[in-house]
Amino acid sequence: MSQPSTAALTRFRLMAIICGVNLLLLIFGYMPAKYLFEAIDSNQWLIAIPIAHGYFYIVYILTALQIGVQKRMSLPVILALIAAGTLPFASFIAERRIVKRYS
Repeated sequence: MSQPSTAALTRFRLMAIICGVNLLLLIFGYMPAKYLFEAIDSNQWLIAIPIAHGYFYIVYILTALQIGVQKRMSLPVILALIAAGTLPFASFIAERRIVKRYS
């Protein structure tokens, strides 16, 4: 039973870090480029940042649900984990707290 638990925790850690980094790129890279510098037309590759964040966030939600159900967390804790993927730096804090508590 400990092996699936460890694997789910590792997946959650990975997705929290990926989603957090991508959210920071979105907020501090893509948004200023789009709204302050209007650089999206000349740099079409920047459109990959919000698209990737959308996919990463969906996988983050699924891993948060998996770890929440597996560790029998309460619904408010699971919802807080999901919401942590929407705030800059919050997914890093949530990842540290979950790993500290359940590893």
